[in-house]
Amino acid sequence: MGVKKSEFQQIKNASEQELQKRLFDYREKLRKLKVDLFYGKVKNIKEIKDVKKTIARIMTILNKTI
Repeated sequence: MGVKKSEFQQIKNASEQELQKRLFDYREKLRKLKVDLFYGKVKNIKEIKDVKKTIARIMTILNKTI
């Protein structure tokens, strides 16, 4: 699930409103993954790490624009 270079460029060039929406979506995905991890449904634990990194990247870009 890691962010590819082209996807990162899209995130970098996105509007603030779009970044806020993506941030919300990734946080929801992280929440769902954590619940699934608790119930033993997650097979790829690395995906949680990748989602956290993507959230951090989006937040970094948002904080730079402020």
